[in-house]
Amino acid sequence: MTLDEYIEAHIDREPDYLYKIDRLTNLRLLNGRMCSGHLQGRLLKMLTSMIAPKRVLELGTFSGYSALCIAEALSDDARLDTIEVDDELEDFIRENLASSPHGHKVCLHIGDATEIMRQWTESEFDLIFIDADKRQYDDYYAAALPLLRPGGYIIADNTLWDGHVTEINPRSSQTLGIMRFNDMVASDPRVEKVIIPLRDGLTIIRKLP
Repeated sequence: MTLDEYIEAHIDREPDYLYKIDRLTNLRLLNGRMCSGHLQGRLLKMLTSMIAPKRVLELGTFSGYSALCIAEALSDDARLDTIEVDDELEDFIRENLASSPHGHKVCLHIGDATEIMRQWTESEFDLIFIDADKRQYDDYYAAALPLLRPGGYIIADNTLWDGHVTEINPRSSQTLGIMRFNDMVASDPRVEKVIIPLRDGLTIIRKLP
């Protein structure tokens, strides 16, 4: 038994519909490993339960797995807006949302995240999950922070980028984007922050009151 298998055997069970979405994601889509998966999904659900948000924004829907993990912890009067730039994924995402008893809490938007985010006003969200184009993480952060209420949380995925953030002279535009984001957050006095070395790195950011 691997360490990952041991961990998954000793945490809450992955709901059947999420197991199916994870499997279909890996069968149908390139880069299926981008799906949050069992461990991270249960952590997202627990963090959402702890924060108890009424309004959540997700940047980067992919197959809808992470959105449904978050929605699982939302009350029936709460809402998650999720944005996906790839319109070819829309039908697949909607099928997956429909397969869940929590899909009705999710509103899917197709298009560019920075453009769509302009429709919302300051301090509108309690929780924002960033898991979109790594090259634009710093832009997402700059646009997202004003939309977050004081005391609210941003959770950013892939912030260790398979260890590439420690490279001396990185060439990848995605690595450089993550590094810019990490530097921006680290030097921002408006927030407190911690990086959890889970999977590819998960940064939890709290906007100070």
